Amino acid sequence: MDLDLRKLRYFVAVAEHRHFGRAAEQLYIAQPVLSRQISAFERELECALLVRTTRSVELTDAGKQLYEEAQGILASVTAAVQRVHDADRGAQRLVVAFSPGLHVSDALRAFTARHPDVETDVVPARWWEQDAPLRDGRAQVGYLRRPFDDTGLRVIPISREPRVACVPVAHPLAARAELTSADLDGQRMLDVPRRRTSSLEEKFELVASGHGIALVPLSVARSYSRPDLVHVPVTDAPRAEACLAVLADRRQKLLRDFLEVATEALRHG
Repeated sequence: MDLDLRKLRYFVAVAEHRHFGRAAEQLYIAQPVLSRQISAFERELECALLVRTTRSVELTDAGKQLYEEAQGILASVTAAVQRVHDADRGAQRLVVAFSPGLHVSDALRAFTARHPDVETDVVPARWWEQDAPLRDGRAQVGYLRRPFDDTGLRVIPISREPRVACVPVAHPLAARAELTSADLDGQRMLDVPRRRTSSLEEKFELVASGHGIALVPLSVARSYSRPDLVHVPVTDAPRAEACLAVLADRRQKLLRDFLEVATEALRHG
């Protein structure tokens, strides 16, 4: 079946608001129309996406999966439309995806100084699928942190940094100057295999509320600093590697120039 993008956008609005009325207001359509469109969408997909009650709307497992998939689908469509408009006006654009805590601004400034006629933009890379913006066309280059799926990618190592344990200020480990992995034995860890959270903000909120400890790169801890959390170096934890990545079959001069400039700027920034 063909996926109806209009209905997908309607579904995303309901999923984000968890309320038909507020979603309808955002979409500038009547609530009964929105309800009918979502019901039609569920029939087309042959599965329930939402559980409706008198007070709220919750996502089914299928709905949660579709909402996650929709982020990339809609972003990819938006990026494709932007490329069409760029081609229509003869513009060149370079889009860089970046992982949480990594800063690509020095590289972009250096590149713009060399190519002032090229428009640049950035898109965030979600930590559990950092390579997705490269594969779905939203970005031509990624400034990413391992691990990620590097199949079919050309990868240029840039830097390595220590990892720290993020703990609540009242946690017994918060007063330590440094930790080892053995110190974390028996602690509940909020890591990728055990719990995928939608954002680092959510992960740190869980840490602050006592749900566990997060082991993260130092730059991430610094970027999301908050007074109710402490980050303590873990001396024997594997260092986090940051790198530039592009699709291996992309050889355009613009990309080569950016990689050259970015490698120099980021390694010595």
